[in-house]
Amino acid sequence: MREIAMVSIIIPCRNEEKFIGKCLDSIIENDYPKDKLEVLVMDGISNDDTRAIVQKYCQKYSFIKMIDNQQKIVSTALNVGIQNSKGGIIIRMDAHNVYGKDYILKCVHYLNEYNIDNVGGVCVTLPGSNTVIAESIAFALSHPFGVGNSLFRIGSKEPRYVDTVPFGCYKREVFEKIGFFDEDLIRNQDDEFNLRLIKNGGKILLVPDIVSYYYSRDSLLKLWKMFFQYGYFKPFVAKKVGAIITWRQLIPALFISSLIISGMLSLFFKPLSLVFLFITFSYIITNIGFSLSIALVKGFKYLFILSVVFATLHFSYGLGYLKGILDFVLLKRHEKRKIEDAALTR
Repeated sequence: MREIAMVSIIIPCRNEEKFIGKCLDSIIENDYPKDKLEVLVMDGISNDDTRAIVQKYCQKYSFIKMIDNQQKIVSTALNVGIQNSKGGIIIRMDAHNVYGKDYILKCVHYLNEYNIDNVGGVCVTLPGSNTVIAESIAFALSHPFGVGNSLFRIGSKEPRYVDTVPFGCYKREVFEKIGFFDEDLIRNQDDEFNLRLIKNGGKILLVPDIVSYYYSRDSLLKLWKMFFQYGYFKPFVAKKVGAIITWRQLIPALFISSLIISGMLSLFFKPLSLVFLFITFSYIITNIGFSLSIALVKGFKYLFILSVVFATLHFSYGLGYLKGILDFVLLKRHEKRKIEDAALTR
């Protein structure tokens, strides 16, 4: 009989008073033996009630601890957490999520059964609040038109080897072999680490039986900031690892580029205005079509907001990606100044 492994859960966290309690409750309710579990909440010096909430859990449960993350970014939270952890298995979790009762047990089981380096599951998106906008955001983040073929968001019928998973479960020796998370990256540090893992011969498995529930952002502004930052750091990741992670990530940037180029050139060559109009109206029709298909199932009150949410996703990510190319590839600003710290939550 296999010995039960010690598991260390690392939770980067900052200003999560609305969700951290739900997250910790779901971990406590997991059926993994608590004497083989430690939970390290890496708090980025929260200035809301997050710290007070976590302190109450620390007082009640000896396996939960809070450690200050002075740098306030996810990569440092993960690295300091790993360095202060005791487990032979490391699971990164997000404070915006809740986890199925068997989440930890299944992660450990599949990690051992497939003898791989990282395993993760699907992420069911829930609305961050009870509003039409929040619910529309949750629908869009679960739809291929919103997030492409991202399997952990849209689901998979069977276990599959992939390029990345959310909230990875790693063997400790992975970090001893290839190092820690890149602290230059305020966002997308999982993408860079997992690609580095694959380039060093590691394997990453997505298992649909492993399920977590993610509370999405509840406003268009928060969604815009979040996906702008995701897009912004993607070129930096590609530059660091010497490869584009997945081609689907280029589509929003190519779409925005086609609009900008055709729109600008049409000022000097009028026939190109037809190209600009064709691209624009093709997108509008496609957007409305997918929004309508969701509204037919979920309710027509979502139709207009869904189209705005989809546009927010695509334009924020695409513009962020183009700015990332400008800053990191062309101007190389990361070599001239330190990237400013940003809050963990968007």
